[in-house]
Amino acid sequence: MPLDPEALHDRLASVRMLILDVDGVLTDGGVYLGGREETKRFDVRDGTGIKYLMRSGVDVAMISGRASEANAAVARELGIAELHQNALRKWPVVEEMLQRRGLEVEKVAYMGDDLMDLPVMIRVGLALAPADAAPEARERAHAVTDRPGGHGAVREVADALLRAQGVYDDLVNGYLSRS
Repeated sequence: MPLDPEALHDRLASVRMLILDVDGVLTDGGVYLGGREETKRFDVRDGTGIKYLMRSGVDVAMISGRASEANAAVARELGIAELHQNALRKWPVVEEMLQRRGLEVEKVAYMGDDLMDLPVMIRVGLALAPADAAPEARERAHAVTDRPGGHGAVREVADALLRAQGVYDDLVNGYLSRS
């Protein structure tokens, strides 16, 4: 259910919270096992985009069907307070988070890549999927990124949100003025 460019811009402009699945969105879905803990690869550009969003007033949360110290470490590093792990049923977790924060579902964007993300994607104001998401997620997304999960898809979304909310140019100019 892709949106036309004008409708997509309007929804991006109204987003107050971005909720991100972890495996397949913030990572490429790969999990490296060996020894005592699993490791994952996160894209630094995605993290930078998340920081820009939070500085501009957009809340960011992470939700995962798995529990991982790697998830917790990246949430700590980025300053993301809302990390929900072992969320096999994601919609009840998201619904509780929105109620607690007093946030309307229409003001929420969610980026997911697989079947367990569908219950959230069909309810939020803006559903997003990375380029390499499962077909069912791409079909239900209002927009699909050009980049795959774990390789800049979240940064692509962050930049689109910042542009639609009218703060991207100020961000760029802030860096240019520091030279």
